[in-house]
Amino acid sequence: MTFQELETKIKEYKAEGKKLFTTSSFQTHSLVMLHMLSRIDNSIPVYFINTGYLFPDTIAFKDQVAKEFGIKVLDVKSSMPRNMQVGNDGKLLFTSDPDYCCYINKTQPTDALLQEHDIWINGVRADQSAVRAAMKVEQPAPHNTFRFHPMLDWNAKMIFQYIREHNLPRHPMDAKGYMSIGCEPCTRKMDPEMQEREARWFGMKKTECGLHTDLISK
Repeated sequence: MTFQELETKIKEYKAEGKKLFTTSSFQTHSLVMLHMLSRIDNSIPVYFINTGYLFPDTIAFKDQVAKEFGIKVLDVKSSMPRNMQVGNDGKLLFTSDPDYCCYINKTQPTDALLQEHDIWINGVRADQSAVRAAMKVEQPAPHNTFRFHPMLDWNAKMIFQYIREHNLPRHPMDAKGYMSIGCEPCTRKMDPEMQEREARWFGMKKTECGLHTDLISK
């Protein structure tokens, strides 16, 4: 989807009285959509899902981008305190049940956002995983809402070409070999033979946190 197509779609949603929001992990490849949205309508709220396990570099980068792009960034987090996020074995959930950890810290808070909005503008790309390749540009989501995926047909080459053309900032951990950056305990550097999402939850047979599997209606 081009900038002009995205702008047209945003205007259509607004004319229909739809309440829009977007989420961002504030990785380098996430910035293209944020930059385009900031040029179209910087009043659209950007929710930052703060799990409490993120790298300090990500928090600082989020603040930098929010200032540079002039966007409204709001933190959202789980209502469950971290000291209660433990399994029956007494270990923190990210070690014993990472799916449930993601559900508590990512899926539940985002589900609450869907209850308050109509359209979730989401930056997934088809080239990131098989799950995302099966998605459509517009798809139903829980609570009679819709997911809107304007970046679905973009690939990594297009993303980084846009970043160069517009001189967008880069997440400081890019230079250290991190290409897919999530929570600190569940993120590792990429090996050359890895696909982008395989650096997350390494060795756990898990490439999605639930936002793009649970919060989507078939």
